[in-house]
Amino acid sequence: MIQLKTLLNCIDNSGAAIVECIKVLRMKRAAKIGDRIIVVVQKQRNFGPETGPGGQVSISAANKVRRGDIRHAVVVRTAKKLQRKDGSVVRFDDNACVLINKTGEPIGSRLNGVVGAELRDKQWSKILSLAPMHL
Repeated sequence: MIQLKTLLNCIDNSGAAIVECIKVLRMKRAAKIGDRIIVVVQKQRNFGPETGPGGQVSISAANKVRRGDIRHAVVVRTAKKLQRKDGSVVRFDDNACVLINKTGEPIGSRLNGVVGAELRDKQWSKILSLAPMHL
């Protein structure tokens, strides 16, 4: 259950490490797997020093987002237990999301870690295809 002020891990390579939920879109309840939220980037991911033009070291050469940026995201894992139609109960270790643009395309080109299979029901097939495994 993701609500206002919830901190989530960002599992794509967009440059964000930790994001904070500031709005759950199109509903008055908490967000679950597959729901769209608005987040603000709290912590950037360091990809290591890379040399930029002129021989200077550019830390954020691969980062597509910066700290303080407001972006849309899709929840892909929640720590809250979720009961499926077949009766099985799924619970992840953390809350995680993937950053997307306004049209719904992922900002990053690679995902790290598993995502929930509920994304298939909500037509997030692009995220499912980038994920190494869905559970």
